[in-house]
Amino acid sequence: MTDLSAFPIALRWKPRHPDRIQLYSVATPNGVKVSIALEELELAYEPHYVDIMKNESWTPDFLSLNPNGKIPALIDPDGPGGKPIGLFESGAILLYLAEKTGRLIPADPARRYETIQWLFFQMASIGPMFGQLGFFYKFAGREIADKRPLTRYVEESRRLLGVMETRLAGRKWFMDDEYTIADIAHAGWVRNLIGFYGAGEVVGYDGFPNVDAWLKRVLERPAVQRGLAIPARS
Repeated sequence: MTDLSAFPIALRWKPRHPDRIQLYSVATPNGVKVSIALEELELAYEPHYVDIMKNESWTPDFLSLNPNGKIPALIDPDGPGGKPIGLFESGAILLYLAEKTGRLIPADPARRYETIQWLFFQMASIGPMFGQLGFFYKFAGREIADKRPLTRYVEESRRLLGVMETRLAGRKWFMDDEYTIADIAHAGWVRNLIGFYGAGEVVGYDGFPNVDAWLKRVLERPAVQRGLAIPARS
C-alpha cells in the first residue's frame, strides 16, 4: 500500500487508491488540461473535486501542495526514482506527464523544444489574456465603468487568436500531424472563450477558421470529451 501521509492534502481528500496518481482539480480551462492528458495517456488516476467556490484551494491542506492556491495539483506516487512527487502548475504537470510516458511530446529534441515553446505561449499569453477578458466581459468586471481594460483584453485576445491562426494554417495540430501537450493546453481556453465566456462575437472568432477547425478536431477526441467532465462535481 502506497503511503501518501507525507502530503497533508491527501489527508483532506483521502485517496481510495493511493497507488494511483492523485489529481486535485476542477473542470476549468486549466484543470481539464491535466484530466485530458491523463485520459489520453491512459494512466491510472484518482480525481478529487476541489470546490473553488468554497475557497477549498485556500485551505492549509491544499496550500501544502500548491502555495499559490490554484488548481490543478497532482501527486504521483510513482515519481522519479519510484518516490512520490507533488506538482502544481498545469503546464509543468503536462510536461511531467509527457516526459514520464514518452508520449504527447516529440522525441526529436528540436521538435520537443518547439512544442514546449507553444506550451509556454499558452501559459504566458492565452490563459492570462482570455481569463481577464472573461472577467471584464462576463463577470464582475462588467460593472466597471471604465471600459479601457475590457478593450485592452479584447484586442489582445484577438491578436493572440491571430497568432494561433497563423500557426495552424496548413497544420492539423500545433506540431503538424503530431497531437501534443501544446494542443491540450490551448483547447480548454479557446473552448471557454467562445462557450462559457460567450466572447466569440466580441473577438471576431468567425475570422479565425483555422483555429475553429483545429478546436473541432480536438473536441472530437474521446479522451478529450472524457477529460472535460473530470473531476465530477461532488
